[in-house]
Amino acid sequence: MDTKGEGVQVGVVLGSASDLDKVKPLFGVLDEFGVSYEVAVISAHRTPGLLEEYARSVPSRGVKVVIAAAGLSAALPGVLASLIDIPVIGIPVSAGTLDGIDALLAISQMPPGVPVGCVGIDSSRNAGLLAVRILSLTDTSLAKKLAGYRQGMAGKIVEANRNLKEEGYPVWDF
Repeated sequence: MDTKGEGVQVGVVLGSASDLDKVKPLFGVLDEFGVSYEVAVISAHRTPGLLEEYARSVPSRGVKVVIAAAGLSAALPGVLASLIDIPVIGIPVSAGTLDGIDALLAISQMPPGVPVGCVGIDSSRNAGLLAVRILSLTDTSLAKKLAGYRQGMAGKIVEANRNLKEEGYPVWDF
């Protein structure tokens, strides 16, 4: 979604261009719910000045949530959270020898006073859904879409149990 920086609800920052494939499901979620977003590649280690410039621009542009994806030492979400006062969601990206465990620990173990919401390794869909939940607190239309989405998920579970029963499995009767 090309927004030219205006009316952007969610900022998505990737620590590296190589993170893009792992984050693509996030864009599908935001598109599904009609949430506007922008994407940038900014490294906390290689381009700290650019990261600070981006963070300074966020409040004036009305961005409500920032999602930051990073692997390895994964400083990006934490540095962003130290620079801005809106929710930051971190996506630990599987990379390197520890395949994302290091990133998960780095993002989830923030010092007191600098919280980062952390989803599972490569769980960009959940990052998108968490952003939608945050935005739905002040957007009734989005809250209704989210409720419909959750009802749809519940319906799939009920259907799965029906299918098991039809196939002759002894299903718990609820």
